[in-house]
Amino acid sequence: MKFKVNIAPDSEHSEVISFEVADNETILTAALREEIGLSYSCLDGLCGACKARLHNGRVIYPDGRPEALSEAEESEGLALLCQAHATSDLEIEANVAKAIAGIPIRRMPCRVTHHEQLAHDVMRIDLKLPGSMSFEFLAGQYIDFILKDGRRRSFSIANAPHSGGHIELHVRYVDGGEFTEYVFASMQDKAMLRIEGPLGTFYLREETDRPLIFVAGGTGFAPIKGLVEHALHSGTKRPIHIYWGARALRDLYIPELPEQWASENDNIKFVPVLSDPIDEDNWQGRVGYVHEVVMQDFDDLSGFDIYAGGPPQMVNAGYEAFTTKGLTGEHYFSDSFEYARDALTPKK
Repeated sequence: MKFKVNIAPDSEHSEVISFEVADNETILTAALREEIGLSYSCLDGLCGACKARLHNGRVIYPDGRPEALSEAEESEGLALLCQAHATSDLEIEANVAKAIAGIPIRRMPCRVTHHEQLAHDVMRIDLKLPGSMSFEFLAGQYIDFILKDGRRRSFSIANAPHSGGHIELHVRYVDGGEFTEYVFASMQDKAMLRIEGPLGTFYLREETDRPLIFVAGGTGFAPIKGLVEHALHSGTKRPIHIYWGARALRDLYIPELPEQWASENDNIKFVPVLSDPIDEDNWQGRVGYVHEVVMQDFDDLSGFDIYAGGPPQMVNAGYEAFTTKGLTGEHYFSDSFEYARDALTPKK
């Protein structure tokens, strides 16, 4: 059975957007098939990026109410589109990412041109894209590796499109993780892999001059790196505050890069944050959870755009904290990911 979904007009689009969804698929899946750019990130019900308001109609969650949707939010009419299945025609209010509309999601082979261990548990991989196939993406989006048995592993793109012809990834080692074991133990340059992308709606909103705060946790720095490189390439003069949180000093795997950005650009400030520095670090910088340090530095966040990349716990905690200082949901953008689990659906 199929149902009709209407997305109500908002500040980003002036007309009703309509599409059909089958009762055996999620609302987000149907929208992406029709190249409608609904906001999303993890696809696993953990980050809340695809949260929408249900004005009319009913939805169900076959696997139970997802983690990123509280009971109170559900009772208030909010729905998580990456997990929700329609049981009637729907009218929803949702964030539509217009910039990704029309960018095709492609599946293609690619070749590892270089890999380099940046830290004890982080590997940088450069992938060469086939010259015969175009691959358009926005800084901040991610790709899926397609494994031989159909399982997927998702990684954020760490470079900006203007660098051309390749994709840079920062892969964190996961103990017992099949794909990362391969990357760290046996992958060689010139290895052939299959990818699908670009995916996600984490990209820089450039229609505003609001100052920017970038918040990264661990390898959540990868998409932030892409966003900053794109902003610099486009010549933005917006104030940029970069906060990068990690446990210990060795986990800030390329701190010299944001330090260079800050030294060369008057509009950029970089604040590294360690949550659990060890004695050998001799750390004199900021200590604590990265979102808490942001809260210490700003009394009013109502005038900022905030982009957060990292684990769902950090992304969600940041949103809950920042909204107490005036930030609204339409100015908070996230790339939320988890350690990949064995499954046939994309995992961030």
